[in-house]
Amino acid sequence: MKRTYAGLMAGAAIFALSANSAYADTKKEKELEARIEALEKAFGSLTGQLQASQAENAQLRAAVAQAQASSADAQAKAGEAARSLEAAKPALAAAKQDGFTVGNGSTRIKIGGFLKTVVTMSKWDDGSVAANSLGRDFYLPSAIPVRAAVPARSTTNNDYSAKHTRLWLNLDTTVAGHVLKGYVETDFQTTANAAPTITGGGSERTTNGYNLALRRAYVQFDNLTVGQDWSTFQNVATLPESTDFVGTTEGTVFVRQPLVRYSKKLGDKATLHLAVENGETQSATGPALATVENDQDKMPDIVARLNVVTKAGEFALAGIGRQLRVDSGAVKDTAMGWGVSGSGKLMFGDKKQHDLRFMATYGEGLGRYVGLNFSPDAIIRATGQLETPRLFAGFAALRISLTPSVRTNLMASYQDVSYPGGFAAAYFNTFNETAYSFAGNIFWTPAKGFDLGAEYRHGVRELVSGASGQLDRLEFAAKYSF
Repeated sequence: MKRTYAGLMAGAAIFALSANSAYADTKKEKELEARIEALEKAFGSLTGQLQASQAENAQLRAAVAQAQASSADAQAKAGEAARSLEAAKPALAAAKQDGFTVGNGSTRIKIGGFLKTVVTMSKWDDGSVAANSLGRDFYLPSAIPVRAAVPARSTTNNDYSAKHTRLWLNLDTTVAGHVLKGYVETDFQTTANAAPTITGGGSERTTNGYNLALRRAYVQFDNLTVGQDWSTFQNVATLPESTDFVGTTEGTVFVRQPLVRYSKKLGDKATLHLAVENGETQSATGPALATVENDQDKMPDIVARLNVVTKAGEFALAGIGRQLRVDSGAVKDTAMGWGVSGSGKLMFGDKKQHDLRFMATYGEGLGRYVGLNFSPDAIIRATGQLETPRLFAGFAALRISLTPSVRTNLMASYQDVSYPGGFAAAYFNTFNETAYSFAGNIFWTPAKGFDLGAEYRHGVRELVSGASGQLDRLEFAAKYSF
């Protein structure tokens, strides 16, 4: 029995162990299956994400490829546009230029100038000035009447004139490796009208017709200028803005004449001009002043000018040497004339909108170069010898920009002449000795190229004898530049 019971107990134990082991194995399997299932789900999720990522990458690659294709297309189009622009550059450059071409397009001609009308009210304290004379048209110091032994009454004149009107042609020819230019300039002011008539020009009675006059005509080939131009002794850039034809007349060098000039740049800021210019001697005798334009010169006037540009402004220093000559039978002699002139334009203000312009000139035998021939080049002695007067002249002009379209100019100008000694006491009594003037103006530019100006001037002329005369002038101007 005992053995049977023991065996039963042992079998039960073994069965229990077996059951427990089977149960344990089943539990582990279930846990493993759960884990495997979870892993499969996770793997499936990762696979889906990977597939989505691969799809997105494929879309991105397609977008990149499309962008690259678009970029290549854009680059091709840009290249084509650049080539088209390069091909069109000559036409665009030609379109930007003014004027028109002639000679199969090799020469471009530009037309310009200005139309100017001036209205003057002039009061002469010591006499009158003849109708249609230059003294009525613009400020000419030597034309101011002076007080005689019997004082003359003062006179007042009102004049209208469009003679200042100016026309020019600028010619530019294409020459391989060279600069070839031409320039022609005319006006209606400088024609001499000694006896004005309706048909001859100068009459104010009916048509107010005036003859066209040559001002400048020259050709430039690289650094060489040949023709009629402003004298190299003059610095035109310093002339102040004025309603008048000249402005600071007695104090400035003012000459246009035929010349041959060579210009050479000395770096970025300096230019040297060397010239030979038309020689002409104007002589005079006294005691009753008589002047003669001799035209018997053998030597040209030799001129040099150095122009310098700095941050402060523009400056010039000029020198001249000339031979004066008279050969009229009884008189045959020569004399030397010389002169120096310094000028400049100082700019100031926040935007360099203001400037101070000036010129100072000193020398002997310079009469026709300064102040529109205020004094003669040479004096002829009774013995036939030539003597040269000495002169000093200068001006200063202050330009103030009040607004972008309004500016004012204040001017002072002066010339004094010293005559040689050894002549009779009263020999030079009728010769000009001193001239000076003060002027102020205001200009308004209501539209580009159109200027309106008003100016007041007081001028004085004095003779060696001490006799003097005065001019007071109020002037208005309208000018259209094109």
